[in-house]
Order: sequence, then structure tokens, then C-alpha cells
Amino acid sequence: MSMARAAATDLRKANKRGAARLAAVQALYQMDLAGTGLNEILVEFESHWLGGDVEGAQYLPAEAAFFRDIVGGVVREQRRLDPQIDATLASGWPLKRVEAVLRAVLRAGAYELACRRDVPARVVMSEYVDVASAFVDKDETGMINAVLDQLARELRADEFANS
Repeated sequence: MSMARAAATDLRKANKRGAARLAAVQALYQMDLAGTGLNEILVEFESHWLGGDVEGAQYLPAEAAFFRDIVGGVVREQRRLDPQIDATLASGWPLKRVEAVLRAVLRAGAYELACRRDVPARVVMSEYVDVASAFVDKDETGMINAVLDQLARELRADEFANS
């Protein structure tokens, strides 16, 4: 495979993963607010949202297995992840007080940092700051970056040993 072709394949995979992350945050947000169950949310997003047209907006094709892993992983690991996120937030500002979409971003990012070592920590941080910027202003994306950076340095100290 030529280098240009390999780069194009990597870019398509990255774009599908980025779309999966965005969809995962939206699904987690919906689960949090509406109390939608895991199986129901997976079916809804995979059949209607991922790569589909919803109310005139075309959603990007997403890597469905990656989407399922993030959403299911957050649900499965939430009891372990939430205290870790709480510990990195400002004193007196627990995760339950954070706006729902930011909670979803932090949980998804924390899950990838804790459980998806195949994805570099800096990529995880950058991707979730980008996802957050679709929903909130720059100050809040800065908070996402700071919390995920601290979590990454704790969960993946080996990746930051020389920085």
C-alpha cells in the first residue's frame, strides 16, 4: 500500500472514530437525562444516527464497534471512573454538579484513558476537547482539557514520563 493510500485510510478511520466519540457523548448525555437504557440507546443510535440523516442533519459514518465500546464501557466502569473524575475536579464541584454534556465528555474521555490503551492519551484528550467544543464555549473546553490531562498523567504516567 502506498504511503498516500495508507494515510487516507488512517484519516478515514480517525474520522469514523471521531464521529463515534461524538455519537457516544450524545448517547451518554441522552442516557443521563432521559434514563434511557444501554441496549435501547445502542439500537437507537446504530439504526438512526450513525451515518444517517436526522431532522435534516447528515451524521458522519461512525465506527459502530468503537461507539458501542465507549458507551458500554462508560456504563460498565462508571462506578470506578466517577470517583477518579471527582478527584480531579475543583474542590466543592463534584461531577454530579457538572452540566450533563460535560459529564458525558469527561466520562467517555476517562473511559478511553483507563481502558483503551491502544489509543494514545494525547489523542484521547484532543478528541474530547474537540467533541466538547461542539457543545460548549472555550472556558468549558479548557476545563475538559485540564481534567483529562490530569487523569491521563495519573492513568498513563508512562506516556508522560519524558514531558
